[in-house]
Amino acid sequence: DLPESQRADAVSSLVYEANARIRDPVYGCAGAIFQLQKQLRELQSQLAMAQAEILNMQTQQANMVALLCKEMAQPLQPISPPSDSFTGNDYDLQLQQGYGGFFDDANIGVLLEPLWT
Repeated sequence: DLPESQRADAVSSLVYEANARIRDPVYGCAGAIFQLQKQLRELQSQLAMAQAEILNMQTQQANMVALLCKEMAQPLQPISPPSDSFTGNDYDLQLQQGYGGFFDDANIGVLLEPLWT
């Protein structure tokens, strides 16, 4: 009783359902639909977790940028001599001549004691 334009689709559907019943005699194509729905729910859950992780990373990045901007806006603190052995002019002369100290990555701009003498 189907129109001729829909008969090919009906035959394809019957063949699909018959093959699904061979693969799964109990549930047939309903079992395949159930599996696809389960897979869809799992993928949606994974997507939601990935989106939450992206949001968390974006928030961390924004916080890091704000912290860096805040630190960059603060004026530099004057450098104090690393030990009592240096005094005024000697210390300035040592700095101008390339004292040989090193800069700490965690606190750039603070001159520390030399590694060797």
